[in-house]
Amino acid sequence: MNASLRLYNTLTRQEEPFSPSQDGTVRMYACGPTVYARAHIGNFRTYVCVDVLRRTLKHLCGYTMREAINYTDVDDKTIAGAQKAGIPLRAYTDQWIRAFREDIEQLGIEVPEETPRATDEANLRAMGDLIAALGRNGHTYSRDGSTYFKIATLPDYGKLARLDHEGMKSGVSVDVDEYTKDDVRDFVLWKATKPGEPTWDVGAGPGRPGWHLECSAMALRLLGEPPIDIHAGGIDLIFPHHENEIAQSEGATRRPFSRFWVHIEHLFVENEKMSKSLGNVYTLPDVLARGHRASALRYLLLSSHYRKQLNFTWAGMEQAEESLRRIVDCLARLETVSSTDGSPDVEASIDQARAAFAAALLDDLNTAAGLAAIFDLVRDLNAAIDSKTISRENADAARRAIDEFDCVLGVVTLRRAEDAQPPVPIDEIERLIEERTAARARRDFAAADGIRHALAERGILLEDNPGGTRWKRK
Repeated sequence: MNASLRLYNTLTRQEEPFSPSQDGTVRMYACGPTVYARAHIGNFRTYVCVDVLRRTLKHLCGYTMREAINYTDVDDKTIAGAQKAGIPLRAYTDQWIRAFREDIEQLGIEVPEETPRATDEANLRAMGDLIAALGRNGHTYSRDGSTYFKIATLPDYGKLARLDHEGMKSGVSVDVDEYTKDDVRDFVLWKATKPGEPTWDVGAGPGRPGWHLECSAMALRLLGEPPIDIHAGGIDLIFPHHENEIAQSEGATRRPFSRFWVHIEHLFVENEKMSKSLGNVYTLPDVLARGHRASALRYLLLSSHYRKQLNFTWAGMEQAEESLRRIVDCLARLETVSSTDGSPDVEASIDQARAAFAAALLDDLNTAAGLAAIFDLVRDLNAAIDSKTISRENADAARRAIDEFDCVLGVVTLRRAEDAQPPVPIDEIERLIEERTAARARRDFAAADGIRHALAERGILLEDNPGGTRWKRK
């Protein structure tokens, strides 16, 4: 029996019960990065939230996932970047794809089943097939070697963004990959070759694909017969990108493109929109260079509901570090429990947390309420450990529950992986702990304190408890 997820659908502007249309497998597409530079933390808010959606569908709902996240490796920006660097387009975009993969690994984002590149031969062929189908259905025209989509041929164009048809400009062809918000005009499907640009011929003449065409063709090729189940992305993509994807896909197949549309709200930095002019466009390496960890950034990016704007601050990163530390410290305390005297109160707290966490995530991915359920449990567990009213059996059950929650949130696992590779080799830490224990035994407290302080300066904290000394990263 699959748990029932309610998900907000941008297309209908309401929450709806979600289940996949085919055999318990969710077919989901999310717009990936345009690989002309390193992705920034605003991009990663989207990818972290999409990852939580994926994990909720897998672990809470029990569905099989078939997800595609693409790399847009040909557009105006990638071509300009490659030309400026004086290297081929593929080599230029390769470096940014590698950087993106490094970043998603550090952020604990699961790799989807499909990670297509727009310039893969099979995808270019699919784009040619899509243009041909649109032409047969009367939705295209050619001008100066480029092929355009004529929006007047699709009466329900604008249904995702709720565009006003009366106010639409018509009869003007738009041939760029950068759009303004009110640019409601015929858009390019296939752009005629310009001097010095990469070129392909998929049946529409020599040229290259338009940005919108790439995603439609890859989603339909990789995920099968429409409608797919979910199409996700940042809220800034609703118009024109997703609107134009719908137009292309539905104009070609004459079937709905996606049943659900999920959009993640903007990330602001210190209450301001990210911009190069303000110098507040941060990447993951920028955050790590400030002494924070990827696990804390992941925590911060999922700590607020995905449909609410989120404000990134350095103080917020400190709070995320502290919140994550509270969970990890509680798990470490659970390991010290040895009593056989259990407590029905602890069992009740665990059951309550499980129910509250599941209810929160199944209610349109309410991660904030899910985290609140975890911290209620952490509070109760710490109180039970303090009062010695918790058994080893209780402790194991509590640890299992938190592990289950983390299958969806993915923050504790990430923190553990970071801790497993501390800034000081583990054998050196353990040797220094032994030396410090020996120094304390001979009452050489100056030497013992010296070891503690030296490790602290290198990012390792020592904590003494009745069971001995344990270490953790700063």
